[in-house]
Amino acid sequence: MHDFCFTIPYGLLLVCGGFVGYASKGSIASLGGGVGTGLLLILAGYLSLKAFGKGKNSYLALILETACAATLTWVMGQRYTQTSKIMPAGVVTGISALMTGFYLYKIATGGNHIPPKTE
Repeated sequence: MHDFCFTIPYGLLLVCGGFVGYASKGSIASLGGGVGTGLLLILAGYLSLKAFGKGKNSYLALILETACAATLTWVMGQRYTQTSKIMPAGVVTGISALMTGFYLYKIATGGNHIPPKTE
């Protein structure tokens, strides 16, 4: 499975969560954090998709995706530890931890596997 297949939906989920947090609680932190990080992940997923279309790997995108997911795991994990609230801190921590593991796996295995060109 390619990283962009999960990164773009993950980014969209964070953007939607940021808007929901702002709409329901008036939280500027949710809006900034969710939308900002989500858009960054969508951009990284798009860069990875474009590189894949050209038959290349985008290690810059993978590193950006890993950094975003690891940071969210840490920040939201701290928030979950302080509040013990499953929503949104626990859920975002869990999803981000899974995504961090996935990205680290992709880096360790050489990124997106590009199929050989057949003539």
